[in-house]
Amino acid sequence: MLPDNKTVTVVGAGLSGTEAAWQIARAGIPVRLVEMRPMRRSPAHHSGDFAELVCSNSFGALRSDRAAGLLQEELRRLGSLVISTADQHAVPAGGALAVDRGRYSASLTEVIDRHPLITVERREQLHLPRADAITVLATGPLTSESLAKDLRCFTGRVDCHFFDAASPIVHGESINLDLAFRASRYDKGGADYINCPMDKVEYLAFREALLGAEQVKLKGYDRERAKFFEGCLPIEELARRGENTMRYGPLKPVGLWDSRWGDINDPDVRRAKRAYAVVQLRQEDKDGRLWNLVGFQTNLKWGDQERVLQMIPGLSNAEFVRFGVMHRNTFLESPQLLDPTLQFRMRHNLLAAGQITGTEGYAAAVAGGWLAGTNAARLTHGLNPIDLPETTMSGALTHFVSEAPTAKFQPMPPNFGLLPDLPGRIRDKQVRYGAYRDRALADLEPIRCLLPQPYDCMMAEAAMTK
Repeated sequence: MLPDNKTVTVVGAGLSGTEAAWQIARAGIPVRLVEMRPMRRSPAHHSGDFAELVCSNSFGALRSDRAAGLLQEELRRLGSLVISTADQHAVPAGGALAVDRGRYSASLTEVIDRHPLITVERREQLHLPRADAITVLATGPLTSESLAKDLRCFTGRVDCHFFDAASPIVHGESINLDLAFRASRYDKGGADYINCPMDKVEYLAFREALLGAEQVKLKGYDRERAKFFEGCLPIEELARRGENTMRYGPLKPVGLWDSRWGDINDPDVRRAKRAYAVVQLRQEDKDGRLWNLVGFQTNLKWGDQERVLQMIPGLSNAEFVRFGVMHRNTFLESPQLLDPTLQFRMRHNLLAAGQITGTEGYAAAVAGGWLAGTNAARLTHGLNPIDLPETTMSGALTHFVSEAPTAKFQPMPPNFGLLPDLPGRIRDKQVRYGAYRDRALADLEPIRCLLPQPYDCMMAEAAMTK
């Protein structure tokens, strides 16, 4: 066991910080995990639990020939605590990995709290730790102002921001299933979504209501600097961009059919009954009591949210558990600051992980936490940090945030466009994605040999007696 002065500090117990702390402890190194909640709440969080999911409850597509699914599979093979826990608390979501977010976060919090090598400190980290301390900065997109200010002074750069928004959640019992129906798109994964179909008149009236609804006004600095991340636009912003923008985005009607409309194979029935637009709701909890509106992140005032969203067929009596909220997200100018190992170029003992680096999505945050935690452990043991292969989705993301052109650097979700070209051209998209997956998982194998396997069982056993 290493002496106490070799303790690694992890700041932030979100998805990336939780993963980083676990990987460091897995290597037999003491961890000081600093989390300001619940002593100080962020604008988006609702609890003091670790790895709280503040927007959707979905990690994205589950299949490994999809970008998000490949990233999840890489993390499973690398021994990710956060992804394995997500698997344990999965709820039906068609072809996606979605979780009961309350039980999921509570489970991770219990595991971390009971780990014999992890000391949790519930306080705000006001400044960066001292220069000689190995530290993982995993404060996420809602870094507190004091620490963000210190980080700006350290880097000498003004931090970037964009505005992100969370979707509303409704009680399942308040959804009218006489109008809505259960199905997954193209019947993939079972009838896991609740679908609210609209005809053209209903859709156009709904869009007009969105355009006329009142938004929460941004103030001062936020109003002047606000810009949206294109991968997570508020629904009212989509409505403003054109009459059919929502129909080609979250309200697309393709692949969804209500058996009450008649035989889908009858051309006359199909022409007469196909919905003009469809609002989907995804299950939030294991018992199916809570449902979130897919793609409906919003900045509308709560009264207008309720009025406008109750125009959706099947939601006229919807009871809202949570209204959508909007908040400023902070991320670094990572291409000018970080190496692919997630070390700061100007201080190798300081690593960054998660959304603060400019990756987007839950699984991407976990991947950053895994790499930063693993490298913090290796530095503590006097070993060289590792650099994940660019042919893996994990490695492609870290190389992107460290090497992307800096003129318009914006957060990036996992996608196959980040991966190097395959040796030969493959026209069929599904075959091509499968080839990307096979290459990624093969190239990941040498990394797995570097993992600190001897500590796994010992730490799990010790945690049970803490």
